[in-house]
This record gives sequence, structure tokens and C-alpha cells, in this order.
Amino acid sequence: MARKEAARKEQEYDDIPGTFVFDAERSLRGYGINMFCMSLMKDANRKAFKANEPEYLKQFKLTPEQTEAVLKRDYNRMLELGGNIYFTAKLGATDGHSFRHLAAVMTGSTQDDYAAMMLAGGRSAEGNRSKSGRRTTSILVGSAKPTSARPKAAKAGAGKSKSKSRSKARSKRG
Repeated sequence: MARKEAARKEQEYDDIPGTFVFDAERSLRGYGINMFCMSLMKDANRKAFKANEPEYLKQFKLTPEQTEAVLKRDYNRMLELGGNIYFTAKLGATDGHSFRHLAAVMTGSTQDDYAAMMLAGGRSAEGNRSKSGRRTTSILVGSAKPTSARPKAAKAGAGKSKSKSRSKARSKRG
């Protein structure tokens, strides 16, 4: 039996374009999608799914939106509805697709264009930091303290003496 999809509480990081952060709320929402995808690790389950996809999905209590996303192979929508990329990749593998293929589909590019972009260092952060324009820097970078404000113990090289002491202690133990 399908369940009704509850509205998701908007988070500050939802403003990051081109991504759906897999947080606790998405994890709870996507439990059915993720358990379905994990079931595909077994050959018998892959065969049962491919024999009758809508019927097989009924055992995972998906919402109508989640069922539709799986049947349409709308990977971006699956992620938005709580799917974990590593789990949903099992569906792609069941269909005979590589992760590179899935990434290309999800980004609207060809496999070769996607690979070239990644080999060149990935997508530029310029223009990809904020959907709303509220942010000009990354929320992770924007919240970090300047290097000069870090305590002395956190500065580069501060942990070297501890590492040497641990190494000496290990070598004495044998």
C-alpha cells in the first residue's frame, strides 16, 4: 500500500543548486526506495523486479511519487525523494548501466562530456553556489573561521610531536 508523501522542511543547504543533500529527513523519507535498491543485490530479486516492476515495488511501501520515479528511472527525482545515490546506482546496474552513465543522465550530458568535465576538475563553483542568489560563498566555506583565528594546536605541524611519540611507543611494544 502506498503512503502519502509528507512535506519536507526546507533546510539552508537546499539552496545549493544541482544537489539534494542526503540528510536524516531524506533518509527517513527514502527508506523504501533505498531498501528496494538494496534488494537488487540478490539475483533472484533482480529477476523478480524485471519480470514485473510495479508488482515487485509494492512490497516496499513507496509513495506514488517514489514509485513513479523508480519506474521512470528518474534518478534525480529518486534522490529528491530520499534515495541515496549509492543505493539507487544498484537500480542502474540492474538495467546494465555504469555509474558514469547514470551521472551523465543526471547532469544532462553525454558520458564523454561528463567524464571530460570530471577529469578537468569538475563543475565550476561559479554560478553553482546559490539557487536564490542569497549566498555568494559556499555554506561550508562561509561558516569556517579564518586560518589566523584557529587555536595554535590546530595549526599545521602541531600534531607532529604526538605522531612521533605514538610511533616510538608502538615500536617499543614490538
